[in-house]
Amino acid sequence: MFKPTRRSVLAASAAGAAAAGLAACSDGSSGGSGAAKADFEERGPISVVRGKDNTGKFQEFIKQWNDEHPDEKVTLIELPESADEQRSQLINNAQAKSDAYTVLGLDVVWTAEFAAQQWVVELPEDRFELDKLLPSTVETGKYFDKLYAVPYTTNAELLYYRKDLIEAAGSNEPPKSFEEMYQLIEAIRGTEEGKDTLGFGSQYSKYEGLTVQLTGLAKSAGKDLFDKEGKPQANSSEAKAGLKAAKDGFDNKYIPEEALTYKEEESRQAFQDGRLAFLQNWPYVWNMANAEDGSSKVNGKFDVCPVPGVGNSEGATALGGLNYGISAFAKNKGTAIDFIAFLASEEQQKAQALATGEAPAHSAVYDDPEVLEMYPYYKTLKAAVDAGTSRPQVVKYGDVTQAIQEAAYNVLSGSKEVDESLDALQKTLEELQA
Repeated sequence: MFKPTRRSVLAASAAGAAAAGLAACSDGSSGGSGAAKADFEERGPISVVRGKDNTGKFQEFIKQWNDEHPDEKVTLIELPESADEQRSQLINNAQAKSDAYTVLGLDVVWTAEFAAQQWVVELPEDRFELDKLLPSTVETGKYFDKLYAVPYTTNAELLYYRKDLIEAAGSNEPPKSFEEMYQLIEAIRGTEEGKDTLGFGSQYSKYEGLTVQLTGLAKSAGKDLFDKEGKPQANSSEAKAGLKAAKDGFDNKYIPEEALTYKEEESRQAFQDGRLAFLQNWPYVWNMANAEDGSSKVNGKFDVCPVPGVGNSEGATALGGLNYGISAFAKNKGTAIDFIAFLASEEQQKAQALATGEAPAHSAVYDDPEVLEMYPYYKTLKAAVDAGTSRPQVVKYGDVTQAIQEAAYNVLSGSKEVDESLDALQKTLEELQA
């Protein structure tokens, strides 16, 4: 997700029902797709459909492919910046059963919907080097343990912390938990350098970012919002402890009230202006906060570490990213398979990382010396991705994310208590799956 110009945000309600997904995955004659087995031998020209290529690097990859495959050329179709508009156009194409779209760029939370509706085909795992990709990213492309999309980029939030303020407070170590972070904020406020700090910020406005937050908070306390069978457990003691950790920050002024309006950019700006000692945000912040053009007051004064945990559990973040699947209605699926494998290769993944700073899905890129020289935080980012968790992999994602946002915001804004809000959320989520 989550560079501001390319954020993957799902706001609309997903169509279909969980029962349809179960049916689609139980058809033994189709290997789980619920439709005729896909023909992966047909070859020829294809299209790839995704959000705008702002860097131009993806078009370089297409040129490289086309030069080497003159009879199987790829045409890029760029969709609007908005993820909900992208999803809408992809769905319109699928409902029309059009073959205009071949390879589909999918937000990581769209897998369940597109697989359950049979808009994408199940992919043969042996055509990709999945063992070389980060396991957590591969899971985002699966539905009922079957592969429907291959990861291209991933994303995980990091904790940005002011090294200078921590040192002024007498510490050399970043916090590992919310409790430690709040204690450090107290200590920092006791120094001349940090007396005016607002403390900690993240994305607490009522939008998709708040679903990311609650998903991560629950996992940071030890349990996902949904179990492996897709059943909600939003009122578990762990989920309640995670949300309470953030609520305590607001109640005790370690998180400023203005953070209820923070999305990615508002929180980044507050940190970059020197107003926050700690920030949870995506990797794109690194380059912007290190800018040497005078736009950043914290250039050279910060570092990153994994997001804080809750209690004795390690911190975890919900993952973002972009996967590629194949339209069920497309021709030349054999070429599409090979093109996706080309994009997922180490060579292309490294080139993409160097050009954009986006988090690759290929594990080896995080240890590449050239990449680490340019992006020294990549080892920390890999650890964050490894520990990351998916947002709910459900068919009715639009309804689910809206319910999660409402429940979390009610608590953080002070209108409801943690138990009351998450118990009500659990009931809502169960009804959405009924």
